Amino acid sequence: MAKPKVLATRPLFPAAQKILDASCDVDYWTKADGISKEELFRRIADKEGLVCLLTEKVNEELLAAAPRLRIAANVAVGYDNITVADCTKRGVAATNTPGVLDETTADFAWTLLMAVARRLGEGEALARSGKWKGWDLDQLVGADVWGKTLGVIGFGRIGRAVARRASGFQMKVIYHDAVRVPLDVERGFHAEYRDLNALLAEADFISVHVPLLPETRGLFNDKTFAQMKRTSFLINTSRGPVVDEAALVQALESKTIAGAALDVYEKEPLIAEGLKRPNVVLAPHIASASLETRTKMACMAAENVVALFKGGKPPNILNPEVLKAR
Repeated sequence: MAKPKVLATRPLFPAAQKILDASCDVDYWTKADGISKEELFRRIADKEGLVCLLTEKVNEELLAAAPRLRIAANVAVGYDNITVADCTKRGVAATNTPGVLDETTADFAWTLLMAVARRLGEGEALARSGKWKGWDLDQLVGADVWGKTLGVIGFGRIGRAVARRASGFQMKVIYHDAVRVPLDVERGFHAEYRDLNALLAEADFISVHVPLLPETRGLFNDKTFAQMKRTSFLINTSRGPVVDEAALVQALESKTIAGAALDVYEKEPLIAEGLKRPNVVLAPHIASASLETRTKMACMAAENVVALFKGGKPPNILNPEVLKAR
């Protein structure tokens, strides 16, 4: 019996390939450059499965080019690149990789927070430049992290992991979420709920962990930046469009806020020139990029695909109703 045909838009990792290859006939895109839209549409035409990244849009246009497609497995927890309603309409299962990257992403949010507070980027540039003349009293003085107030926007798994780490710095933790969590959860993380306006006004560091939704797009804008402390820092490891970058540049130029640390951008891979400034730490969307975590993500996507083709329910299906319709 022929194996189901699957397209993977990246080579993945050996452990994930082993899972897929055992049950599927897989076409891996292996060139250094990402797969083009034209090549994606050409290769997907006869495929029953797709393992994709955030860089591929799974929407009506792609689905129309893939009449045999049964599953689109995203190697990411976020799935704003997948129009789930379009998948459901065509009977295509859509899956993601939740949970596995929480701790790694929380680690990196803290990496960014510490780097921007203590001006690490500027310090490393000076150390590498050959122009450092030695210790000085006021050289690259930054902001303390210990004892400050951390504001977490989005108190899901990653937001909570970030909050948990704050206890080591004896920080006060406040959070905002569309739905307030139970009091026992708040107590467990030593976190206090605030409405958005109150959090903006109180926090010294604001770490963002919300999904990209219509109501979160442009959440940080001229109005919200104006409510923040002039000494505060914004850290974003969620999705780029949550922050209006033009408004952020203006807030930085006018010293409305002290700085920012970003792993995601409005129009990736483009980064606005106005963000390339000393008080902004820039990273190329690598919050989950540990070898262990990215391997687990790829394996999880592979397991979702294999489960479907074996007649089971993919563990991380986003639209389970498509299974009932068969």
